Amino acid sequence: MVIGVGCGPGMMTAEAMARLQEARRICGSPRALELARPYIQPGCEVTIIEDYSHLNELPEDAVVLSTGDPMLAGLGRLGEEVIPGISSMQCAFARLRLPMTRAVVVDAHAKDEEAAVNDMLDEVERGRIPFVLTGPEFDIDALARMMIQRDIDCTIILCEELGYPTETISFGTAEHPPVASSRLFSLILANGR
Repeated sequence: MVIGVGCGPGMMTAEAMARLQEARRICGSPRALELARPYIQPGCEVTIIEDYSHLNELPEDAVVLSTGDPMLAGLGRLGEEVIPGISSMQCAFARLRLPMTRAVVVDAHAKDEEAAVNDMLDEVERGRIPFVLTGPEFDIDALARMMIQRDIDCTIILCEELGYPTETISFGTAEHPPVASSRLFSLILANGR
């Protein structure tokens, strides 16, 4: 089973909380385990996952935690049962009051960054609102340069530490891109802001 623990504190569903309280073995990243900690019962075996390539070797009764929602570039593909969590995308679009019906996900985390940037800009040209899953090293300035090269005028929205007390959302343009101060961030490109 894979359980989404949400993108930050208070972003876990009631179903996820209930299932965590029943679990006898829980595995996850330090961040996911910290978000789940209030619902883990005494006596539950807790394991930090350090190498995700060995998840298929976990015992059948192990619950695997996924930050955000397991089906948003997460671990949901591994579970026979998946309990959703509130994703960073849901949180960001709600905070910004953007319609998810125009959203498209671009996964730039540990991927070819130039290809991901081109995907993002292609989607903007189609009238979509790309939500970009980034890694800590994602180069926002390179995105801005590509926007200028392709003559794409839209707002770069930087969403940092969504769901946490330190959450910040900042806005920029290709000429004045926002600067990330956290390693935990995602991006949205939107017209009309």
